[in-house]
Amino acid sequence: MYNLSNLTYGKGGVKKKKRVARGSGSGLGKTAGRGEKGQKSRSGGAKPRYFEGGQMPLYRRLPKRGFKNIWKVRFEVVNLKQIDQKYTDGEIVNPQTLKEKNIIKGNGPIKILGDGNLTKKVTFEGVVFSKSAREKIENSGGKTNAE
Repeated sequence: MYNLSNLTYGKGGVKKKKRVARGSGSGLGKTAGRGEKGQKSRSGGAKPRYFEGGQMPLYRRLPKRGFKNIWKVRFEVVNLKQIDQKYTDGEIVNPQTLKEKNIIKGNGPIKILGDGNLTKKVTFEGVVFSKSAREKIENSGGKTNAE
């Protein structure tokens, strides 16, 4: 019967820490379990995963092309037909309402494109437009945040 005064670990539940290089009597003296000579037996002898034994590595054999511009502004794109479907007359279109109506997902800058027609008078705030989108919005009686 077990109680708190005679609890024990199960068989094989406790292992002693391996103490290497502590004399020949320990079983791991002299070479400390690393074998004899060579790169792997020395400290700092680990090779990176991509090392190919001195052969020209794959990442240097393959051609390098192009680059990624880290300063490029990537817009969330919204078309006029989406706004026409989800908004009613007199509403304000801004990043917050676009997110509430599940038209956009991210938090980046938003660009309105002129795909589709706009039949409602809506006001836009905090977004940028393509040329055709601006014309269609103004023709339908809507307001843009024109500078």
